[in-house]
Amino acid sequence: MSSSASVVRKFIIFCLLACAPGVQAQMANPEDVEVKVIPLAPNIDVLMGIGGNIAVSSGSDGVFIIDDDVQPMSAKIGAAVAALSDQPIRIVFNTHWHFDHTGGNEFVGNAGATIIAHDNVRARMSSEQKSAFFESVTPPSPAIALPVITFNDTATFHLNGNTIRAMHVPPAHTDGDSILFFEEQNIVHLGDVFFNRMYPFIDIDSGGSVTGMIAAVDLIIPMLNARTRIIPGHGPVGTLEDLQTYRAMLVTVSARIRGLIEEGKSREEVIALKPTQEFDGVWAWSLLPAERWAGLVYDSLVAGGIKASR
Repeated sequence: MSSSASVVRKFIIFCLLACAPGVQAQMANPEDVEVKVIPLAPNIDVLMGIGGNIAVSSGSDGVFIIDDDVQPMSAKIGAAVAALSDQPIRIVFNTHWHFDHTGGNEFVGNAGATIIAHDNVRARMSSEQKSAFFESVTPPSPAIALPVITFNDTATFHLNGNTIRAMHVPPAHTDGDSILFFEEQNIVHLGDVFFNRMYPFIDIDSGGSVTGMIAAVDLIIPMLNARTRIIPGHGPVGTLEDLQTYRAMLVTVSARIRGLIEEGKSREEVIALKPTQEFDGVWAWSLLPAERWAGLVYDSLVAGGIKASR
C-alpha cells in the first residue's frame, strides 16, 4: 500500500470512529455510511458523513458548502445536497487543507463549483505534505481540486439571504484555518479548531500547536453568545458552553504538561504520569487515546520551544 493510500485508510477509519455515531470500527467501507442531515435554520443544514462536518447554505443563489468530506464520500455528499436543493453547488469553502475536509474538491470542481480557502490551504494542497503523526506522505492535489480563490485575512459572502463572514485565525490546528459566521442566524463553523467532546488532532507538521489552538479559541469566544450554535470540525453541533469546556481542557492539559517539561521530564515520563487522567473518560477516543494525546501535546510544546528550566 502506498503511503498516500495508507493515510487515506487511517483517516477513513479515524473519521468513521469520530464522526458517524453508531458506526463500528470494522465498517470502514464508505458504501456502508449514510450521510446524516441536521437542520439548523431555514436553508442551513449540517451534513455528517465520514470526514469533517459540512455546513450547507441553499437557496435561489445556489448552494454554498463548507468542506466536502473524504473523496470516497463525494457521490453521497452530492446526493445529500441535491435532496436539500435543486440548485447546483456554486461555492465550496475549505476550512483547512486536510483531505477529510477537501476530499470532495475534485468532484465538485469537475461539476463547476468555485473552491475558496486561505492562501496557505492552496499552498499546502499544491505540494507534498509529510506527517510524522501518521507516518505518511500526502502528494499534491490535482489542479481541479485546488482553491481557485484564496485570501489572507477575511472574506464575506452574500448568498441566499445569508451574510457569511470567513476569518483566518493564526496557526492553530494548521496554518491555514478559517472559521465562518452565518451572521443573521448566529451559527458558526469552526473547522478543526474545535473538536467537540474529543481530544483534537493538532497538525504540528502543518504549523499547528496546542498553544495556537488555545489562542484561536480565546479569539473566538468573545464573538459568540449563549444562543450561538457551533459546528465543530468533528463531533456534535455544540454551544458556547461546550467551547468553553473544550478550552478549559486544553488550558489545563497544556499547563500541566508544560510544567512537567520544565521540570525536565522526558516524553515517556510525562505520558507515564497520566497528566490527562481526569479528562480521558469524556475526551479520549480511538485516534487519540490518553497516551497518544499526552504525547501530541508534549511534542507540540517542545516544537514551540518549551524546555527544561535551568
